[in-house]
Amino acid sequence: MAISPTSIQQSAPEGWGVSLAHVQTGAFSASNHTLVSIDGFLEAPETVISQANLQDFAEITPQYPGVRAPLDPAICRAWITKLTPLLDQWFGPYGRPWEMQAWYSLVTTPPAKLAPIQCLPHVDGTDPTQIAMMLYLHRTGHGGTAFFRHRTTGLESLTANDFPRYAAAVQAEVARAGLPPAAYPTDGAPHFERVHAVPGAFNSAVFYRGNILHSGVIDNAAPLSADPAEGRLTINAFFRPAAG
Repeated sequence: MAISPTSIQQSAPEGWGVSLAHVQTGAFSASNHTLVSIDGFLEAPETVISQANLQDFAEITPQYPGVRAPLDPAICRAWITKLTPLLDQWFGPYGRPWEMQAWYSLVTTPPAKLAPIQCLPHVDGTDPTQIAMMLYLHRTGHGGTAFFRHRTTGLESLTANDFPRYAAAVQAEVARAGLPPAAYPTDGAPHFERVHAVPGAFNSAVFYRGNILHSGVIDNAAPLSADPAEGRLTINAFFRPAAG
């Protein structure tokens, strides 16, 4: 369920405070996509990681190559209160409150067991007003997030109008060249070009529009632990303006 700033709790639960002291805003590619990064996002990241060990992780959606556990709504209310003015500045304003959903996430699916759709860059939806946040809480050999351009169509982001053309082009490529190899996308070859990547430094958060083609940077030769203290742990969140 989406959390909105109604009946707001102004302060985060103990250990979950956030710092906005190190914000960097910028853009990437010829499409000038907005990208915001915040270093040192959590004031007590080790506390948050330790609490991940208490969660009931499960496979929530077939698209995500791993397991997730929802964040406490009180945390979402506190974070959205603090982030709302900045979301308006970076990506809006839309004149409506922001809503938020968030999960602990662990990539755990071995490359050989990936579904074909998981071997391609993806979007979180075709609504450009939906903003994604990735908070990196791992010190593994895996990386952050990469962004891509589809070579045939030239598309880097997908709207509802773009999607049919994109889907038809991908289906034609699969019919001609076969399914992609069972591996996480790296450089996107041969059908995608990687246009930008963020390194995923520990306790850094990045914000971008969820309709941009992207993928987690996963080392296909490195282990994927289901232990939150050892695996590729992130907190994923989506922000969207409340329905008018």
